[in-house]
Amino acid sequence: MSAFPELDQFLERHPDTRHVDVFLNDLNGVERGKRIERAALHHLYSEGIPLPGSMFALDVRGGTIQESGLGFDEGDADRPCMPLPGSLVPVSWQSGGIAQVQVAMFEADGRPFFADPRHVLTRVLDRFHRLNLTPVVALEYEFYFIDCGRLEGGMPQPPRLPLAGRREFRTQINSMTDLNEFSQVLSRIDEVARLQGLPSTSALAEYGPGQFEVNLEHRPDALRACDEAMRFKRVVRSVSREQGWDATFLPKPYRDMAGSGLHIHISVLDAAGQNIFACPDPAAIHDDAPHHGIESSALRHAIGGTLHSLADGMAICAPGPNSYRRFRAEAYVPLTPSWSINNRGTAVRIPLSDATNRRIEHRLAGADANPYLVVAWALAGIHYGIAEQLEPAAPIRGNAYRKIGEKLPLHWASAIQRFEHSEFAAAYLGRPFRDHYAKVKQGELDQFNSYVTPHEMQWYLGAI
Repeated sequence: MSAFPELDQFLERHPDTRHVDVFLNDLNGVERGKRIERAALHHLYSEGIPLPGSMFALDVRGGTIQESGLGFDEGDADRPCMPLPGSLVPVSWQSGGIAQVQVAMFEADGRPFFADPRHVLTRVLDRFHRLNLTPVVALEYEFYFIDCGRLEGGMPQPPRLPLAGRREFRTQINSMTDLNEFSQVLSRIDEVARLQGLPSTSALAEYGPGQFEVNLEHRPDALRACDEAMRFKRVVRSVSREQGWDATFLPKPYRDMAGSGLHIHISVLDAAGQNIFACPDPAAIHDDAPHHGIESSALRHAIGGTLHSLADGMAICAPGPNSYRRFRAEAYVPLTPSWSINNRGTAVRIPLSDATNRRIEHRLAGADANPYLVVAWALAGIHYGIAEQLEPAAPIRGNAYRKIGEKLPLHWASAIQRFEHSEFAAAYLGRPFRDHYAKVKQGELDQFNSYVTPHEMQWYLGAI
């Protein structure tokens, strides 16, 4: 037996494993890494595997943003990456005895590498631990199944329905018929996810054709919740290809269809394991009740802090150009830093639940956002509100899109600029990470804006 019982148990249970995919997720959530042989696993667990720090300076296409300083300025230096607990799992969608393991990046002296989003989340969690508080986190993903064949210009199209045989372009929320049509692939996703220790609590058909929402199980370990979210996205995409389709977490793959979000549900436990947000249902209390009907001061302060942080974190929650296509009126996507009780039009929502399960739903992020960073940002707002005892303004009631108020930064450039100058980001995520993230995103924006698109030619070429 070695000093790594988790590794020993895996090797004993999976004697046919021949190779292991070692990966981490970059700032955009893209998987980066290498494949190693089974015999190299003990070295991985004892010494780690070297990967370049520039993996956290890549744009979404894999090009290094040299302004970050992690490219040629430091010779594209390697850093050791160590396995994450519980992440060594079989890969059943590939033949030939393949497994996978997630890693995190460190400096050679063992310090966390500042640009790894997982360490950014750890930094925020440390603030809660110093208060003897434990966040409980659940992630809720929306995504589309799409056809592997693309339309002109690479545009996606819905897959043919497995039973009906036609392409469906209608919108139909919570359709049981759609669930039946996609039952085989959804069941396969659930099967593979459970083999990897990723139990989901529910799946439902969303508005768009081939669009689904899956809720991952809540965890009193935010790092584990995000580790599992990354593995879940890998499962969805890989199983979809196994079934002859593709899947995308792009927030707005279709102009006239619903967008895909990443919603974060958060409660907080005290040292005795009690939910500090617990309180009677505020929706059942009269509008003019004190403190908006929320008896838990911790919950009110958490809402106040979350609202305070929303605008500065737009570049985290909406990290790319397509992210901003999602923000439209009456599309169940927030346009202002607002909150509500059981109203899906706001950025912060208190869902219907019993008192002990009272929680905050953070609804700003798109499905393309890095979950480590979104959860870190949501928790930073909650911590700030509790520490500063912030009280929120009145909740939104009725149609949230008819309320006049401060707008969130709804353009990629303005969101990056706001984040770049955010003292809140510097305080909670670390100034080096704030500056680094802003440089990488600005570099990606500059590259994106340098392209001339067919759409602008159609609009302007003949008219100007």
